[in-house]
Amino acid sequence: MGLSTGLGSAAVRATLFGVPGSHPALAGQLMLERKGIEVRRLDLVAGIHRVMLRLLGFPGVTVPAVRLDGRRLQGTRTIALALDTLVPSPPLVPAEADGRDAVLRAEGWADEVLQPAARRLVWNALRRDRSTLGSYLEDAKLGLPVPVATAVAPPIIRLAARLNRADDEHARRDLAALPAQLDRVDGLLAQGVIGGDQPNVADYQVATSVRLLMTLDDLSGWIERRPAGAHAQAVVPRFPGRIGRVFPPDWLPAAAR
Repeated sequence: MGLSTGLGSAAVRATLFGVPGSHPALAGQLMLERKGIEVRRLDLVAGIHRVMLRLLGFPGVTVPAVRLDGRRLQGTRTIALALDTLVPSPPLVPAEADGRDAVLRAEGWADEVLQPAARRLVWNALRRDRSTLGSYLEDAKLGLPVPVATAVAPPIIRLAARLNRADDEHARRDLAALPAQLDRVDGLLAQGVIGGDQPNVADYQVATSVRLLMTLDDLSGWIERRPAGAHAQAVVPRFPGRIGRVFPPDWLPAAAR
């Protein structure tokens, strides 16, 4: 595995800025590691990260944000394409037109629909019960002890929930839409768009979002029984975090009650 310039990928280093428990940041990290690139991860405080990223010179306010080969990159799609240029093998986006289009459509849908829904549901759940917040910080690179981070968490949770529109109305809508979204993931697996021998950018985007949803006790057992759940655990064997049952039963999909 080598760079197009003839340098080994081990010569390339990246700094990844994320947020603790961020599924897209984990997707970015997994893609960098897939390419054999040494990754230094730094986590920012949720909500406040938007300001910090601008101060760090990034044009946008979202994670993953990566310093790589003298460039500042944000978003899984942008990062995946840049990585395939820098380290062509193994590819994250298929070279052939049909496979490429299908993967990029799946990644775009996961980025725009599945990813924010999973984020909203977790922030809404944390508003209801933050007693297990520390479990999401197990692998965080915040530079703060977990007890300190959890002690200052209440205003951060409120801010992040507001910024992500994680109110009850959106939570109910997201839970109602979730069966169809997981059906779509199962369909992508059946079509071979994701779940192949070589994981692609859509695998990482979809699997990390599903894995975050599986940290909710209200949904975990139901999702685990689906192909989407098996795929998520195969791509992302470890995803710290767990929240007990917090949603009203009548909000949940019938299969999850």
